[in-house]
Order: sequence, then structure tokens, then C-alpha cells
Amino acid sequence: MEFLLSFSAKELLTATLIFFGAIIYSSVGHGGASSYIAIMTLLGTPVSLIKPIGLTLNVIVSSIASFRFIQNKFFNLQVFLPIIFGSVPAAFIGGYINLPENLYRPLLGFVLLIAGLQLIFNFFKTSAKGQKRVNPMLAFFTGIIIGFISGLTGTGGGIFLSPIIVLMRWTTVKAASGTAAGFILLNSIAGLLGNLSSVNSLPPVVFLFSISVFFGVMIGTQLGIKHLNPVGLRKVLGIVLIIAAWKFILT
Repeated sequence: MEFLLSFSAKELLTATLIFFGAIIYSSVGHGGASSYIAIMTLLGTPVSLIKPIGLTLNVIVSSIASFRFIQNKFFNLQVFLPIIFGSVPAAFIGGYINLPENLYRPLLGFVLLIAGLQLIFNFFKTSAKGQKRVNPMLAFFTGIIIGFISGLTGTGGGIFLSPIIVLMRWTTVKAASGTAAGFILLNSIAGLLGNLSSVNSLPPVVFLFSISVFFGVMIGTQLGIKHLNPVGLRKVLGIVLIIAAWKFILT
């Protein structure tokens, strides 16, 4: 109780909403940084704190999610390896770079917009029948692009990776969950290490938010494994992300 009293009412509300965001995102194997960023933005968290907090929370969520999805055989190693070889160094470089606000805000706004639309319309809920052999070079360069964007913005990149690997027919929708979770975990660690190399510290409130996402991901991954995705809540969260994107782009 004393721990909770050390935080403001706005920080406690942010933590509560992050808890629900973690449930929704982890149910499909995503780290959820875009939702945490949207919530922090709408509740007034300073822009300078958003990137390291988002990456830290992503590491927590995706580490648990990847373990649980891989344990249930929702994972594709042939897709994962070439993509991660490209994405990890790119994510570290992106995490190290701290863009000025006039560039960071519209870029992050664009990422949140894509994430919001993905939650609402679920572009990869189905895929064509039959899988194709993974193209290693294409996968490698895909990893570089997504990794750099994820490190630069403080997101995990899963919102881009999942639709791509399903639409390319490199994996099934189910296997995309664990593959994306593992991808987000390594990307977020690389991005966070790069970011800490330039800022050297994390804000104290990250501990409160970390507790929220821990309990959220334990619930969310169970929902995902049991095929009980909260579709209605995902669409509501998608609208929140689009509002936050609009705020980033226009202000």
C-alpha cells in the first residue's frame, strides 16, 4: 500500500489502463508498446519518458508471452531466425537515436495509427491456404526495416511483423503469435540497451507499470492460448490508439 501511495492518481490510472492493454495485446503475442504509448500520451506522460518505458514494458510482456506461446508450439523458427538477424542490430541503432520531438512525434503517430487500424480491422485474421518457403534475404531485410523503426519509436515491431509473415504465407496465424512474441522480445531488449546507452537511466514509475503488465500478460496469454481473444476490447483499444496517433501528428 505504501508503494502505491508514492505515485500520483494519474500514474495509478495509467498503470490500470496499461494492465488492460497488456491483456489485449499479449493475447495475440504482441508486446503492446503501442497501446502503452497511447495511454501514456493521453494521460500526459512526458514524451522523453515514453520510449524507455515502452521498451521496458515490452521486454516484460514479450518474455512471458514468447515462453508461453512457444511452449504451446505456436512458433516458426524458419521465419524467426533470418528476420531476427536483421532486426536486432537495427533495433539497437534505432534505440540509441533520440529524434527531436518535431520528428519523433509524427513518426510515432504513424506507427500508432497503423497499430490502431490493425486492432480494429485485424488484417491478418485469415491467410491463404498453403505455406510458402521463407525467402531468407527478404526476411533479413524485412527484419532490418522493422527493427530500426521499433527501436526508433520505442515499439516492438510486432504490429508490422505479424501481418507481413502471414500475408507472405511464411507461417500460420497461430504460429505468428509466438514468432512475433520472440521477435518483439529480442528487438525490445536491443532497443532498450541502445536507448540506455544514450539516456543512462529509467524513470521510477516504470516499476509500477511493470507490475501492471506482468499481471496483464499472465491473463492475456492464457486467453490467447485458449482462443478467447477479447475482440470487442481490441477494437476499443484500436480507437484509443488512433486518437493518440492524431494527437502526436497534430501537436
